[in-house]
Amino acid sequence: MWLQTALTLQHWPAKHSRRRFFTSCQAGQAPGSRGSGPTSASSPLDALKPPLAILGAIAVGAAVPTLARQIFGRGGRGGGSGVGGGGGNGGVDGGRSGQAGQAAGREDEKKKKPPPLVTLTLVSFSTTRKAYERITARFAREYQAATGQPVRFRLSFGGSGTQARAVVDGLPGDIVALALPLDIMKIAEAGLINADWQKRVPNNAVVAESVVAIVTRHGNPKNIRGWDDLIRPDVEVITANPKTAGVARWNFLALWGHRMGKGDAAAEDFVTKVFERVPVQPRDAREASDVFYKQGNGDALLNYENEVFFTNQAYSAQDALPYVAPQHNVRVQTPVAIVDKNVDQRSVRTRAATRAAAEAFVDYLFTPEAQADFVAVGFRSIDKKMAKRSKLPKVGKAWTVEGKLGSWGATQDKFFAGQGVLDRIQRRVGETKAALRLAAKAQRRWCRRTQAAMGIIPDLLHAREWRL
Repeated sequence: MWLQTALTLQHWPAKHSRRRFFTSCQAGQAPGSRGSGPTSASSPLDALKPPLAILGAIAVGAAVPTLARQIFGRGGRGGGSGVGGGGGNGGVDGGRSGQAGQAAGREDEKKKKPPPLVTLTLVSFSTTRKAYERITARFAREYQAATGQPVRFRLSFGGSGTQARAVVDGLPGDIVALALPLDIMKIAEAGLINADWQKRVPNNAVVAESVVAIVTRHGNPKNIRGWDDLIRPDVEVITANPKTAGVARWNFLALWGHRMGKGDAAAEDFVTKVFERVPVQPRDAREASDVFYKQGNGDALLNYENEVFFTNQAYSAQDALPYVAPQHNVRVQTPVAIVDKNVDQRSVRTRAATRAAAEAFVDYLFTPEAQADFVAVGFRSIDKKMAKRSKLPKVGKAWTVEGKLGSWGATQDKFFAGQGVLDRIQRRVGETKAALRLAAKAQRRWCRRTQAAMGIIPDLLHAREWRL
């Protein structure tokens, strides 16, 4: 009956007002009829009462006919979204209820939206590439499965010192995993990492360890067995540049520690003699391996044990080179930290998620799964059980920088700061090599003059050589 009335009104002549329509209904007439008798409904308004099913549909926000919106006012529109939109009462209550329903609907939509993608930039030193490629891929899968938060990584590798300077200069790293604490301290001094970075992470922020190894040629033709053999005049040593590579600073400290028991003067003299035997200083540990393995330069290579392990894996058994891990050695400890300022500068939408993912990743590095990845590429695990199962050579007298040289700050000031021990040694080595080059040139000239005087070579060639 209600539907029939509604259809009748849709075709109601424009000259009839709605007031006349309601008057006609109250008189018991069907819209548009001229009769005066009552309708079959028990009440004059029963003809306009819609079925309960239709009212229910309106209440839960179903599509409402144009006629119903005209009758129920704004209340009919109010039920268009969410729950509880239907109305009546002049449409006011229905409109308010509809607005509440729309707000609830929007909240539901927000809840259904997937979380924004978090991108973490990991900045590390060259020899960790293989380990971190494995660890980041597995962490991203497991973290999303556990939290629903998608994470992707951008990875940057290079010399540890170079990487630290890059972050200070603006490389947007969220996490740094560098070769030694000094490099992270430089970033902290620039105001990018909070001062308590070591206290916030297990194991004083050290995620993996190694030692310094001496790599030799096949069959060890120079019979190099330890540190003392590196100062022999017939041995050339390849080591990276301490100004750019963390491995070279570890090499420096290992050499210093070997003679430190005899005093600083003896230690400095020993390190100076070793660096006098260095013909070239590559940029980082990986380049040092290339110079020694691929280019064939040098008789001995100083490098991380894990880098030697990884490089030998990349070569065939015939091309892999032997190495010595001296018993009196330094414990190479590689730390990790969150670059707080870079993380906190993320947008409001992703800042909290970025911080949570970064902290979870750093904690993940100390799990057995991540430690197994470090061990697989030649690192020594910080997990005691894994360390006992290690097949790497035993090093009986490994020492730490803090235990033997004091704090890292004191070590930096003494050895690696401007005008420190390293600068003094490099200056002495440079002067010695320059003097040797001049002496060699003078020797060649003397030989040329002697040969010319004896008639062995033409005077013209002698004159040309003399002008050189």
